[in-house]
Amino acid sequence: MTTQRGFTLIEMAIVLVIITFLVGGLIMPLSAQIQARRNSETKQILEEAREAIIGYAMTHAVDDDSDSNTTPITYLPCPDSDDDGVVDGHENRNSDGTCVENAGFFPWVDLGVASKDAWGNRLRYAVSDFGEMQVVPGPKKGFSACGSLTTTMPTPLVICSSYNCTSASPDIADKVAFVLVSHGPNSRGARNVNLENNSPTPAPPPGTSNNELRNLDADERYVSRLPTKSDDETNGEFDDLVVWVSGTQLVGRIFSGTTSGCP
Repeated sequence: MTTQRGFTLIEMAIVLVIITFLVGGLIMPLSAQIQARRNSETKQILEEAREAIIGYAMTHAVDDDSDSNTTPITYLPCPDSDDDGVVDGHENRNSDGTCVENAGFFPWVDLGVASKDAWGNRLRYAVSDFGEMQVVPGPKKGFSACGSLTTTMPTPLVICSSYNCTSASPDIADKVAFVLVSHGPNSRGARNVNLENNSPTPAPPPGTSNNELRNLDADERYVSRLPTKSDDETNGEFDDLVVWVSGTQLVGRIFSGTTSGCP
């Protein structure tokens, strides 16, 4: 008579340990793949938002009914500011055409593009004061490469590689027209789409790095750099994704393709 022998507890434990190592080895690459895909998706969303803002600029020149043609032209969308207690995807503009706030959230409804990044958070958006932009002596309606453009930014935005840069000496980009920010995987300081429109945006949690705080304080300085881990004692964790357009780039895009018929 034959007897059947089962696994001992030690053998089963060894098998479980092996399975744990195998599964763990699969989970890490899968997690990295998901994160990479979300980063790629968010970069695409930021690029589409960037192009939507440029499109807005190209189609929203102000009609000047005077003969002098020196009326300041504001042609960039204003942020959706949460200072009014509501974040609903619409820009907040004063009756005189100026922005209620120069920093807030991307007005996704008005521009008709994605309302969130791949982590479900609103895009932060800041715009320089372009109230001093004038067409001289361009046409009364729209822009033409036959005219000239006077560009003055009283408080231009700047892009730096570190939070402690000054507005006078940025090391990445100066005279920036607008900035778009996704707060990345850690979402520190971000506003999630699940928040009610009239709910306040949560404050960044303790331990948020100075570089990420710089992208939240609504001043003219923004940080763009390679991601760093939370154990980086010098810089702290940073995973924001940032895109921008300079005033020169914006003017170039507005004027491109409009030279036909010029003397």
